[in-house]
Amino acid sequence: MATPLTPQADWIRVRVSGKINLALRVGAVRPSGYHPLATVFQSVSLFDEVGVRWAEPGSFSVTTIGDQAGQVPTDGRNIAVRAAKLLADEYGPHRFGAEIVIRKTIPVAGGMAGGSANAAGALLACSVLWDLDISPDELRVLGAQVGADVPFQLMGGTALGTGRGDELVPVLSRGTYHWVLALSEHELSTPAVFGRFDELNPRHAGELAMPTEVMNALVGGDAAALGKVLVNDLAPAATSLRPGLRQVLDAGRELGALGAIVSGAGPTCAFLAANEADAVDLSVRLSSEGLCRAVRRVTGPVPGARLIT
Repeated sequence: MATPLTPQADWIRVRVSGKINLALRVGAVRPSGYHPLATVFQSVSLFDEVGVRWAEPGSFSVTTIGDQAGQVPTDGRNIAVRAAKLLADEYGPHRFGAEIVIRKTIPVAGGMAGGSANAAGALLACSVLWDLDISPDELRVLGAQVGADVPFQLMGGTALGTGRGDELVPVLSRGTYHWVLALSEHELSTPAVFGRFDELNPRHAGELAMPTEVMNALVGGDAAALGKVLVNDLAPAATSLRPGLRQVLDAGRELGALGAIVSGAGPTCAFLAANEADAVDLSVRLSSEGLCRAVRRVTGPVPGARLIT
């Protein structure tokens, strides 16, 4: 049997990236149960790999290997399986099937949209495997049906997301940004974080603020300015559920980060460094603090889901 994800003719392989929310503004919950968002996404160089090959029509399976693989469901709850099934239903019910293998590096339930990245990878890989006539825009529309972050995980780069985060406009971003990520030992449920946000903001009904300061800093390519305006309205909820995150954030700031933020719904914490040398120094010093499961250095922006040739 072929080793999963080794290059060969019958596997289609896609590399997908994690993301950081440089800004995440959250509006009051709507009757639909969703919160309106205004967020600036940036894809960063922490990658998963998704491989697919033909299976019997109607057969969809997934195997996960790598970091935290045991925490990823392998049945119909898996978001990559759901994405592949949706694509098959749309373009060829009873004609398509897929064997999916995911190699994990992006943290599971870590606020970096690793599951959505895997769904994006499955959509792109299966569209190529099955030789479908589908445009990137059509793929993103399908992706939004699977999860609000999937369209951005297909697009990548830097973008403003509104609505549920799935209505995207590319954002001009000059230069490369150096990040140090503190990966947590524990997961955080996105619904639980939003629920806690509602508890902490029972009368929240103000106008949704647009993250103009973050976008201005990106246009100028000014890391120092960006570090000062990173904002996440979900951070108080995340730190309320995981109080240890406050210590991690404080440590990163004290060790010289230009800015610190909880990524998405957490619990991953992201620290912005001025340059590569500062990022190396910060990562070493943060690792020595023993406050998190692992520390990773990444850069952004990077592309979204891309075929590996």
